[in-house]
Amino acid sequence: MKRSTMLTQVRKTALVVLTGGALISMAACSGGGSPSSTGSDAQQPGGKATTAQLTFAMVTHGPPGDTFWDQVQRGAEAAAAKDNVKLRYSGNEDATQQAQNLQAAIDAKVDGITVTLAKPDAVKTGLANAKAAGIPFNVINAGLDTWKDTGAFAFFGLDIQASGVVSGQQLAQAGGRKAICVIQEQGSVVLDALCKGAASGCGSGSMENLQVTGTDTSAVQATLTAKLQQDKSIDSIVTLNAPIGLAAIDAAKATASSAKITTLNVTPEIVDPIKSGQIVAAVDQQGWLQGYEAVDSLWLNKTNANVLGSGQPVLTGPTLVTKDNIDVVAPLIQAGTR
Repeated sequence: MKRSTMLTQVRKTALVVLTGGALISMAACSGGGSPSSTGSDAQQPGGKATTAQLTFAMVTHGPPGDTFWDQVQRGAEAAAAKDNVKLRYSGNEDATQQAQNLQAAIDAKVDGITVTLAKPDAVKTGLANAKAAGIPFNVINAGLDTWKDTGAFAFFGLDIQASGVVSGQQLAQAGGRKAICVIQEQGSVVLDALCKGAASGCGSGSMENLQVTGTDTSAVQATLTAKLQQDKSIDSIVTLNAPIGLAAIDAAKATASSAKITTLNVTPEIVDPIKSGQIVAAVDQQGWLQGYEAVDSLWLNKTNANVLGSGQPVLTGPTLVTKDNIDVVAPLIQAGTR
């Protein structure tokens, strides 16, 4: 099947799933006699689950304090509160530590697990252990091309490379000819794919990857400033999270560069830069939604044997945020749900 056709099918699946998810939660099945209620009996009138409390673990590669992963965690906590779930969240960009966090969740005999596959080899053994222990798990954010191989029952996230293509296209449309793509985490297959997609989207323009340490924003800005001072012909910058997008704005100001900037994810801090045109576009992967659907789908699977996505990835992006629609989504961004 052609990739474009498959993406169309998947997006249709995602639309059906996301719009129907609340209905499934409220009325999945009317049968009785089960030890844990299902369907309409599983929810109080106010929408909170009356099923026995479950414990889920969410084990990500997101560093603590990262604005995007804070959104993911808030979404997961919202679903956990609705579904009477105790959520154990852990995030660490170090692959070894992520693997250890995963094994700790398995050892604790949690009822379900959500994991990211930014560095899939690191968590491969742990996921095999989860499967052997009979713990269902799904994948969010990273792992579009590998999640099925792990035995996960669902994936929630964006098409990574397509998101990069969108960023590159936005810069090309703005007249960009020479770009840099800023990678803030070494060895991440997600970020590598984003930059690869961005290079493709730039068309006849050129793109060079620039490696930085994403946990040190001051160092990121210094590296970008030095790069723009060194090469005045750079007219486009692709950044892969909102704080680095802001660092790119500061670096451009410091060097009197007119480079156009795109970024990934939306936070309250980038609303004004989008409105003013300092950031041409932000690709929103809807992190809150990823976290929410991950927990809710585990709950549906455990309480009613539901599988969202029918074996296909449920895409939460790319969704483009520009000057054209920022006024519509800004209140949601400020509320922390986008």
